[in-house]
Amino acid sequence: MIKLDKWQEEILKTEGSILLCSGRQVGKSTIIARKASNYAEQSKKSILIISATERQAEELFIKTLNYINPFMLMKGKNKPTKHTIKLKNGSIIRCLPTGLAGIGIRGFTIDILIADEAAFIPEEVWLAVTPMLLTTGGNIILVSTPHGKVGYFWKCYNDENFKVFHIKSEEVIKNREISASWSELQREKAIEHLEREKKSMSALQYAQEYCGEFIDELRQFFPDELIKKCMTSKRREFIYPQKTYFLGVDVARMGEDECTFEIIDRTNRKHLIHIDSIVIKKQFLNQVYNRILELDKQYKFKSIYIDDGGIGVGVFDYLLDNSQTKNKVVAINNRARPLDKKEEYKKKLLKEDLYNNLLGLMERGEIELLEDDEIFRSLKSVQYEYIVTMGAHTKLRIFGNYTHIAEGLIRASFCVKDKRLEVWCR
Repeated sequence: MIKLDKWQEEILKTEGSILLCSGRQVGKSTIIARKASNYAEQSKKSILIISATERQAEELFIKTLNYINPFMLMKGKNKPTKHTIKLKNGSIIRCLPTGLAGIGIRGFTIDILIADEAAFIPEEVWLAVTPMLLTTGGNIILVSTPHGKVGYFWKCYNDENFKVFHIKSEEVIKNREISASWSELQREKAIEHLEREKKSMSALQYAQEYCGEFIDELRQFFPDELIKKCMTSKRREFIYPQKTYFLGVDVARMGEDECTFEIIDRTNRKHLIHIDSIVIKKQFLNQVYNRILELDKQYKFKSIYIDDGGIGVGVFDYLLDNSQTKNKVVAINNRARPLDKKEEYKKKLLKEDLYNNLLGLMERGEIELLEDDEIFRSLKSVQYEYIVTMGAHTKLRIFGNYTHIAEGLIRASFCVKDKRLEVWCR
């Protein structure tokens, strides 16, 4: 059994609506899952767990299921499913993604609403879900890292009706008691990780991601309304051979677990259509390489843009050595190295150029994005800030904590400028 921190014990004891604003990896989902399971063990309670995407909602849902006494679970046709847990005492726990407007989650009457990563849930959703608590007088539990001083999460942070817990990653790591579930070695490694993150991030970014601070100076790069306006494309059932396709790949980094393949139809150079987004859990490099080869055989890409920084360099090298892909692969990375089989450099491209290219396409209505919650979440997570460098120059810094789809998209959408330029990004 995991030994709880004092703040986690306090959350378990707290009645009423709760807002947990924290840095990353403090154990927030663990304690909220415990609280949800404890609440469900009361008779005839209805609990709804929501998040912006299905995958994210399911993570908290599964943790909650693991904390429930198995003898209390219904069996047979009423056994736990992907979205519902029914207990013998009449309680029920539902898990649903919100989508962009919460249309699919209307109509329930609930005793408690739990929203994971609440700062990233679209504003329209709250108009759909909060009325569910009207007749029960139920409570809301909001859990998230901050995402600027805007939106429902920020409003509730300043609402006296919520008991607010503000938990910083650094304080949790340093103050957590040594136990069977938390060793001195784990503490040392966690502190080392935080030090690396502090060096690689700006002060504002670190304050948001690990101190749970609401930062005015950090801005969302792609506005919600613009993303929604562009999400008009549907996945195609067939691959049309007469079309011109491009692939953007973001290879999972060490410590991350998702790799993305974004496919663009650029048959009309002035109008791009995003036709598929494939996200896979982290795999071996040869598996990512083989997936690219499979996709290339299906779509016969004109170009394959890949982030070859860090672990991705292995995939890039495989593609360069393969006759099928060697003349198609284009590296966009953050360090100087040969970019293609000819070992030529023809253009230096900055990361902000790639992001600004996609933003421009969206603003001009020249790209249709897939209507997909994961894509919305990824683009929404992209933030920017201006930092002062040596010589008092300002530099645009772009970052986010769920950008793997966005990173694949900025590469794939660069095809609008592709005249077989080999590029690199810093």
